[in-house]
Amino acid sequence: MENRKGARSIKDIPEDVLAMLNKGELSSVNLTEWLAIDQRLLVQHVLSDLKKDIYIDIVLDAIESIKKPTVNSINQCIGYTLFCLTKENEDEELFELLKKHKSDLVRCWATYFIGYDETLSISEKLEEIKYFAADAHFGVREICWMAVRADITDNLEESIQLLLDWTSDKNEYIRRFATESTRPRGVWCKHIDKLKEDPEMGLPLLEALKGDTSKYVKDSVGNWLNDASKTRPDFVIGICNQWENESTSKDILYIIKKATRSL
Repeated sequence: MENRKGARSIKDIPEDVLAMLNKGELSSVNLTEWLAIDQRLLVQHVLSDLKKDIYIDIVLDAIESIKKPTVNSINQCIGYTLFCLTKENEDEELFELLKKHKSDLVRCWATYFIGYDETLSISEKLEEIKYFAADAHFGVREICWMAVRADITDNLEESIQLLLDWTSDKNEYIRRFATESTRPRGVWCKHIDKLKEDPEMGLPLLEALKGDTSKYVKDSVGNWLNDASKTRPDFVIGICNQWENESTSKDILYIIKKATRSL
């Protein structure tokens, strides 16, 4: 069960697998499963198992109030509502329980506890979110940068300096967070206008990762530059020409090809 490949369409997910996903007894193994999980059921099962039944109806009501529910908006709503409830009830254990939960979506809820905590500075938020940035599950890694992207945008210069240290981390997931969280356009998120207009601000991160051997990281660097090419093609062309003249490394050439695919 743990080593399954995962169905290609929601209708092909075995009933027992879907039931376990909705109970939080399994992590999803692909995007199809991730999208198939009924987070309303997941909330009920998980909070009941964690002896937090008093939160269930409040969270479900919050979900119902979402005007345009999507997987991400529901995810964020659950995280925010639970964060508020733990503050109101001085509940100091729920975050740790969610943080280490077997279900990837439940761990996603926990990332918003960091994003919405206004008592934390940007350096503290990034330090806290690093745990999730290194998560083995793709979904948690994607949601965690979304959870703190607004804070990164509001503290852009400081964030870039802090994330520069992440580019030398031995974990490719940590290194990838540095560029993925700061992409000028990004995916499923608000654009960073400063970087669309002035991508030079992100150059230290790009330079630090231009020779990375991890495809996961190279794809992110290439996508960062491709984002920038939509508003500053001159910047992307200039950087790519410079890198190509400096090195014929296959890793750099891979990034250049990905970066310039829209030009």
